Amino acid sequence: MRVIGAGFGRTGTLSLKRALEDLGFGPTYHMQEAMRRPSHIERWLRYARTGEVDWDELFAGFGSGVDYPVSCVWEELASHYPDAKVLLTIRDPQQWWASTVSTIYRFRTAFRHGCCDWCP
Repeated sequence: MRVIGAGFGRTGTLSLKRALEDLGFGPTYHMQEAMRRPSHIERWLRYARTGEVDWDELFAGFGSGVDYPVSCVWEELASHYPDAKVLLTIRDPQQWWASTVSTIYRFRTAFRHGCCDWCP
């Protein structure tokens, strides 16, 4: 892991993912990657419940990570990957809230008993 994104979802993380990949820091781990891999969801659940995770195994093949759930553990990742750069994306708080309510939170409500149960 060479770049760790500390910014919340809806702060330009998908654009950052694409930029990092274009710049040679990819592939970039993003919530989309976790959702495509059921085994990753299981690993994140285990980490949330026990604090146990093998970061190198989880991020094998990835050169960077952004968005959730990476942004929730950026400090642990920065400690584990001390040479990685940490990027913080930000957005106007009111715009961020409006965007989050209409996308991420709506998705969580629609799939309350699905893959989003593990997201605090």
